[in-house]
Amino acid sequence: MTHPLITRLTDELGWPELQDMPSISAFVEAPGVHVLFVPGDAKRNLETADVAVILPELQIAFQKQFDCAVVGDEIERELRNVTNVFKTPSLIFYRDGSKIGAIPKVRDWAEYMTRISQILNLPLAAE
Repeated sequence: MTHPLITRLTDELGWPELQDMPSISAFVEAPGVHVLFVPGDAKRNLETADVAVILPELQIAFQKQFDCAVVGDEIERELRNVTNVFKTPSLIFYRDGSKIGAIPKVRDWAEYMTRISQILNLPLAAE
């Protein structure tokens, strides 16, 4: 059963819930900056609910410079292995299909603001 605060992200805010790697690829490869919210086990990890509340506020604070999606339980493990972001909850940032950063676990507001600003200003790595 999904936590009600995660359900709010998909039901009320209309964020997609991505259930397979092709859906994740399609979402992150679209032009622009995208954030994957990897919730982890909300029953065991109390930080998950906190991040589910904080992320929409961060999106507003950054004037919607990025869009967001929720990673479904079925694909979390594979995504963590592909991205090398193992701690949950986590926010994984992409620009035009390339991972540009990640913020695992819950952080205080000032740290989110600093780290997201840094991530958004990173150039893409040369291929």
